[in-house]
Amino acid sequence: MLRYLTSGESHGQSLISILDGVPANIELDFEEINKELKKRQGGYGRGGRMQIERDKINILGGVRGKKTLGGPISIEIKNKDYENWTKYMNPMEAVDLETRKVSNVRPGHADLVGCLKYDFEDARNVLERSSARETASRVAVGAICKQILKNFNVEFTSHVVNIGGVEDKNLYEFDYIKENVDTSQIRCVNKNLEEKIIERIDKAKSEGDTLGGVVEIRVKNIIPGLGSYTQFDKKIDGQLAMHLMATQAIKGVEIGIGFDVSSLAGSCVMDEISYDKNEGIKRATNRLGGIEGGMTTGEEIIIRCAMKPIPTLYKPLNSININTLESYSASIERSDNCAVPACSVVCENVVAFVICNHFLEKIGGDNLNDLKSNYNSYIKRLGERGWKR
Repeated sequence: MLRYLTSGESHGQSLISILDGVPANIELDFEEINKELKKRQGGYGRGGRMQIERDKINILGGVRGKKTLGGPISIEIKNKDYENWTKYMNPMEAVDLETRKVSNVRPGHADLVGCLKYDFEDARNVLERSSARETASRVAVGAICKQILKNFNVEFTSHVVNIGGVEDKNLYEFDYIKENVDTSQIRCVNKNLEEKIIERIDKAKSEGDTLGGVVEIRVKNIIPGLGSYTQFDKKIDGQLAMHLMATQAIKGVEIGIGFDVSSLAGSCVMDEISYDKNEGIKRATNRLGGIEGGMTTGEEIIIRCAMKPIPTLYKPLNSININTLESYSASIERSDNCAVPACSVVCENVVAFVICNHFLEKIGGDNLNDLKSNYNSYIKRLGERGWKR
């Protein structure tokens, strides 16, 4: 089983991840992993913090000479901004607890409930860990998972389809998205909408407000049979939804045509099946997004995630002081006013972890050669009824 844990605070020394279950002899391309981290930091609407950090992966264990050893991989991403926060965040010495204290909790954030749950008088103790800064760790983990799956031609991409109500209603081929998304500063492949979305972001910023949106994640060349119908917690769509909903600011996840299934007749929802001797079993459409009965079908996986606006506003909402219970405006922390482009990168890598976990569970193998052997055996067993790409 593939699993990971993350540790660290937004303004602490480092973000740390431990990824366990990676087979041996997977060669890692650290330049590609760092590119993923850089993409997460980009996008129109990001705040000043991204001008400070230059996220790069540092492997502390589990890899030798760029190849995985089969043991847990320890991953560090240093927080450059810690230099400015040492006297407030040092874990091993007395610190200044008052200057950066947060008492006026922010609606929409973890501040209030976190203080109640953990008995804090300072929401700084909550926001440092609940911050979306933690998603850098998830991107690093997902990027390693992509390196495993690229040995089997599995590809990932993502793009923005809505920011602040400005929606791209077009449908695109996977390759078109992959070739064009990184040239857009908002990760929108519709160039005609890009300027309109930027204007919408600028307007919100001038008003001290923030914007959310919708991102789409696509996965190509996935074999059929990842996941299972036998138990609820083995269903791959359930696992995808859980991991994505557990990502900061995500409030909705849909697969394929998602909520539209509720208003359509069954004949307009199900994907009809046929057989072609050159292409194998295939579906005429992909409305269910590449997943049926909790298992991958072999078609492209299509997922959309709705991200709420960032809760830190420069025109702060009404709130209370957690200690006096008096009414105050919520605290202002340095923040983005739109992080939807970055969200697409984060969600893409979160999906990569889930797909990789189910892939390794299905195929099995402690090293790359065994994985390849087991993979080829599975494809051979599927035979004429199987998956051809």
